[in-house]
Amino acid sequence: MLSKRLNKYIKMPKNYLVAGGSSGIGLDLVKRLVNGGHQVTVVSRTSDSLQGLSGVHHITHDFATEGQPAIDVDVLDGVAYCPGTINLKPFRGLKEKDFLNDYRVNVLGAISCIQAATSALKKGTNPSIVLFSTVAVTQGMKYHASIAAAKGAVEGLTRSLAAEFAPDMRVNCIAPSVVDTPLAGRILSNDDRKEASAKRHPLGRVGNAEDIAAMAEFLLSEQSGWMTGQILGIDGGMSALRML
Repeated sequence: MLSKRLNKYIKMPKNYLVAGGSSGIGLDLVKRLVNGGHQVTVVSRTSDSLQGLSGVHHITHDFATEGQPAIDVDVLDGVAYCPGTINLKPFRGLKEKDFLNDYRVNVLGAISCIQAATSALKKGTNPSIVLFSTVAVTQGMKYHASIAAAKGAVEGLTRSLAAEFAPDMRVNCIAPSVVDTPLAGRILSNDDRKEASAKRHPLGRVGNAEDIAAMAEFLLSEQSGWMTGQILGIDGGMSALRML
């Protein structure tokens, strides 16, 4: 009885998988989980940025060109799928390959990752899945047709899997605005662009990897144990506020 009571206050190490964990939001999430004493499997194309991080196992995989990753982990307590694309073009300039690539990375990649990890997740403790969308799904931003279409499918996938996997697994999704990471390098390529983007947000700045990774860490943890099927706008207020 005493040991059960103590377990409520002791943070037990867990096993997590972070797809796309070698850059940007995914890398910051990996560092947070490792600093929390957890074991992390990273599935990504490269591993150079992971050097020196203890408790990290790397699996080389490219979600843009390959199918299911070979996940050699028996038990997982959570999965975060972080790979994404930012393909901003006028609709008239978008080709079929643009839509297919965005869909492949953002949707089919998430599906293949979850399918590969499902058996290990079923053995985990209160397992949680975290996916990523974009504020552009709900806000209707020009030049976002391809990526918004793909991320809209991610939101539908989130709710569908949350219903199917309940009550054994939780599935939630983060919908950020622009975040200052390598993926957004072309959008935030200089100080003028960063300032212009910051002014479009009620909180007066663009996001950073830490803003989003902190929420992902929360959603993976048991602190969010009564949340599933949610699309969370971590976007500097852009999706909810109009500063007139």
